[in-house]
Amino acid sequence: MSLMYYGKIFVFMMLVGSFSFCLKRKHLLLMLLSLEFIILSLYMLMFIYLSMFDYEYYFSMMYLTFCVCESVLGLSILVSLIRTHGNDYYFSMNMLC
Repeated sequence: MSLMYYGKIFVFMMLVGSFSFCLKRKHLLLMLLSLEFIILSLYMLMFIYLSMFDYEYYFSMMYLTFCVCESVLGLSILVSLIRTHGNDYYFSMNMLC
């Protein structure tokens, strides 16, 4: 199969991840998983794009580094939210407290 076919698959994965992100907007853990799915599909798309033009893969390593930092930040927010409120649903948080 050609590289363009794989590119279409990863764009479809990104759209499915965006759709699931919009549907699961009340549950923080499912939103984080959807974001990770979008990040993974963007990484694969970027890797295919860079391999088509024979570029260096240094930018993909920087992208993965920033994605890991974003994931750790999201999980730390999730843990602090569960410790303070007991669950990760948005409707149970009171922003006035």
